[in-house]
Amino acid sequence: MKSHQQTHNLSTVYSHISKESYCVSGNILSQLIVSGLSLALFLLPRPGWGQAPTYTTGDTVVLGHTRTKLTPLYYGLGTDRLGGARMETLDSGVVLAITGQTWIGQDSTHKFWRVRLSPTLTAYTPTEHVITDTLQRYPSHSLTGNWTVYGDTIRSKTRSKFDYVAVRLPARLPYRSQQQINPSKLIIDVFGATVNTNWITQRATAQEIRNVWFEQISDETVRIYIDLKHNQSWGYSIYYLQNTLMIRLRRPPLKHHLRGMTIAVDAGHGGSNTGARGEQSLRLEKDLTLDVANRLKRLLGRAGAKVHMIRTTDTLISSSDRILAMRQLLPDLLVSIHFNSSANPAVRGVSTYYKYIGFRPLSQSILDAFRRKGVPEFGNVGHFNFFFNSPTDYPNALVEGPFLSNLADETLILDDRFRQQMAKTIRRGIRRFVAKSR
Repeated sequence: MKSHQQTHNLSTVYSHISKESYCVSGNILSQLIVSGLSLALFLLPRPGWGQAPTYTTGDTVVLGHTRTKLTPLYYGLGTDRLGGARMETLDSGVVLAITGQTWIGQDSTHKFWRVRLSPTLTAYTPTEHVITDTLQRYPSHSLTGNWTVYGDTIRSKTRSKFDYVAVRLPARLPYRSQQQINPSKLIIDVFGATVNTNWITQRATAQEIRNVWFEQISDETVRIYIDLKHNQSWGYSIYYLQNTLMIRLRRPPLKHHLRGMTIAVDAGHGGSNTGARGEQSLRLEKDLTLDVANRLKRLLGRAGAKVHMIRTTDTLISSSDRILAMRQLLPDLLVSIHFNSSANPAVRGVSTYYKYIGFRPLSQSILDAFRRKGVPEFGNVGHFNFFFNSPTDYPNALVEGPFLSNLADETLILDDRFRQQMAKTIRRGIRRFVAKSR
């Protein structure tokens, strides 16, 4: 259902009540909070207001701080079964300029803060991820300090290490990032910032970063450009150390083969999250994904890879717990295995999914391996909003096996030989991706 929003003008309401007062009219309680230059109006809805925001501000904003290391920032309030279109995942303690509260349709249990990133850009974040502070002001036009570009000095024989860009700021400002290809580049926008950087120290220990520069692209938005030496991105992380914005970039593997690599394998669903069900067999997706994941683990292990299984039993593990576990592990790459299903029983085929353009080659390589085996394809799907396509820390791909809702596909899935071949084909696609990555 399309959402409807009403706007309540602060100056109109303010003309009927005095500062630091409470006004009760019907089922509406209006409270004005005045602290320095920060002025906010809280409104509780009365019956008949429809699907309206319940919080608006005037010319000033309310300060918020992100509560978790997985705070989502959405472009808008649109949604589907995978959630809204995500702009960025923010670190904890990031300051936000909050200008309103809203929800979608009539579901007021899932509320969102409206966030002002710049004079021309707005985003939304769930209210439970943010702590508000009416006593502090948002640090707009924060001046950037000096930067340092450097890299790890000790390299393991079996794992790549990292390069870093350290950007000194007066506060933990919000940001967003994007990958670019041909040539490989990382772009980060820092909001609420004004350039005052007069030097960037670049040390010889940085091995993957070619160049770093910046520009003030608009009021309160500083854009950071990071040129990479290799075409294939192996991932990056953005986080804060106190008020220093850290951009950590993974160097490519030392050798282009599976031996010594750390590969995470995710068997989709588990526990009470059963996934799809076969039309004929009633077999559950969660059991079939674990079967293929175990087969893939054995095959990758024989090739010399270190394999980390996200689940090894019929266990329910939340999406946030899976992502946080992978942040600790930092695998070289991750593959999540699922089987597809559709309300249209004629739809069939194998598909692979990615979100970031820099990670597409992994998903494309796996799908190409299935094509060469003559398996019907559903396609390679980009900008997909699956939770394990969201991390930027490592290349990742979602593999959706054939459709449990299609009779011909289900017959394939139920065959042990096909599931073994599926695992072999995924390994082959991973191997070719690693071998071709330069």
